[in-house]
Amino acid sequence: MQFPWPETGTPVENIPTPMPVIDEDRLASNIARAQAYFDEHGKAFRPHIKTHKIPAIAHQQQEAGATGINCQKITEAEVFADAGFGDILITYNILGAAKLARLKALNDKISGLKVTADNETVIEGLAKTFDAARPLSILIECDTGGKRCGVQTPEAAVKLAELIAAQPGLRFAGILTYPAPAGAAAVEAFITETMAKLAEKGIECPIRSNGGSPDLYKGHLVPSATEHRAGTYVYNDRSMVRAGHCTLDDVAMHVLATVVSRPAPDRAVLDCGSKALTSDLLGFADHGLIEGYEGARIVSLSEEHAVVDLSQCTTEFAPVGAIVHVIPNHTCVVSNLFDYMVFHRNGRVTRVEKVAARGTVW
Repeated sequence: MQFPWPETGTPVENIPTPMPVIDEDRLASNIARAQAYFDEHGKAFRPHIKTHKIPAIAHQQQEAGATGINCQKITEAEVFADAGFGDILITYNILGAAKLARLKALNDKISGLKVTADNETVIEGLAKTFDAARPLSILIECDTGGKRCGVQTPEAAVKLAELIAAQPGLRFAGILTYPAPAGAAAVEAFITETMAKLAEKGIECPIRSNGGSPDLYKGHLVPSATEHRAGTYVYNDRSMVRAGHCTLDDVAMHVLATVVSRPAPDRAVLDCGSKALTSDLLGFADHGLIEGYEGARIVSLSEEHAVVDLSQCTTEFAPVGAIVHVIPNHTCVVSNLFDYMVFHRNGRVTRVEKVAARGTVW
């Protein structure tokens, strides 16, 4: 099915809802601001494209100065390889014959593919798949406080680095972490200790990749890191405002929604349910911020309905048929809910982009 609307110049209030819309000027400003920060501090910046999943935006980030891109899954990386990107880091343990075969084909296609690993089983599978004719670069993922994947100690990182270096089809490229918020000191300590231990073994560690949007503008507090990875900054969302990285005026994504019912004085219903707004609360007590209606709270989502509690709304809420602008808690998930994204400038449509990597989750 072709996306039939809207044409360039269409007022955003004429767009069928629910629909995410992206402010072109805020998008460009967010890209420029983050890149300028890392340029100032002499670090490479590798945007995580899971936030937008759109090659055209990744090209904007690259044109601004980004060094390569970060993907999360193989199929996501394939989309961007097809779009001309060659320096791709996949930050995930890759397991299983089907995925390894796809990974090998991807490595044959582009010159700058890198993946991560945090255990021997993953490395053994990679070693059996790749050979010296076309080796694969691997970064060891380290847990510096994020409590997700990652080796727990510098000693464990060195052990895996030695294992990788011993495989003819693998190349040790460095270390990587996704830290806890405000975790700069722990990251720096882990990196420096690991580098020292690797040096004792005669192993070089060219890439030290730090990451995450929560500490986006604290990257300079990890001087040993060579690059930073982040994604949410490109659109920004409610969580980024809460973290102090931006203001509401920097949020580029809004989900347009229509008021479809006012069944009670203290309740309204919008047409942006869980298939349009993420149920990922990220610590918030409700499901998004409705601009211009302080105190109105989206308290529940079903598939096609968002129920708004108006009991504490400080102004008269929008009537049935009116369109409201919702700032999502977590913009990255919203991107994966829609086939297309509508862009605008000053309320007029500028372009429509296919979310090319939507659903690429393996």
